[in-house]
Amino acid sequence: MAKANVKDLLEAGVHFGHMTRKWNPNMAPYIFMEKNGIHIVDLHKTAVKLDEACGALEKLTSAGKKVLFVATKKQAKEVVAKHASELNMPYITERWPGGMLTNFVTIRKAVKKMNSIDKMKKDGTFETLSKKERLQVDRQRANLEKNLGSIADMVRLPSAVFVVDILREHIAVTEAKKLGIPVFGIVDTNSDPRKVDFVIPGNDDASKSIDMILSVVSEAIKEGQSQRKADKEKSKEGEKVSAETDADFDAE
Repeated sequence: MAKANVKDLLEAGVHFGHMTRKWNPNMAPYIFMEKNGIHIVDLHKTAVKLDEACGALEKLTSAGKKVLFVATKKQAKEVVAKHASELNMPYITERWPGGMLTNFVTIRKAVKKMNSIDKMKKDGTFETLSKKERLQVDRQRANLEKNLGSIADMVRLPSAVFVVDILREHIAVTEAKKLGIPVFGIVDTNSDPRKVDFVIPGNDDASKSIDMILSVVSEAIKEGQSQRKADKEKSKEGEKVSAETDADFDAE
């Protein structure tokens, strides 16, 4: 399994927390010291918690489970979209659609609407509309794509949610917890670690820090996916051998 390296975490600035006056006392166990009015995260503890999270994510993905990545802050959007896309995982980097998890049926209807518009364009129905109607439909499609395009293939609720900045994405965290979906989160010194199941203490404000953590997380997920693929191939091979054995037995 991919392991977190304290030196790499340090170079990426994962240790930089918030100003001491903005801290959440529940983060005390993960704070190493205070320097120039800033809390410094204990990276040895970050490495341990990151490894713990990676182990759980690898196990989930080796079972074919999906992880929904959530990050709507400017510094995290591109980083999360890049990693999630490479992993073929759903992600939300625009505004969190209220009820995304707790009212998933409605969200799926919106995604189906988006797909039906695409179908209209393919079968020629779109061209039969007036210019004004086509403009309205195009505007609706663009809006749906912006908010839901990255989850178009998510046909069921995710098995886990990975959040960057649990304070900003508190609605996503609340919805996941309500449904019993485990939450993995990069948790800065101004947040309450008790809100998530898998805490990764660290800087959730810098792109470099977020990218560093997600690189380690991505490796773990890739290993889980590879294991899943290997298990499937092994199963197919076993079925093939079994079928050939049965055929030989019948021939006799």
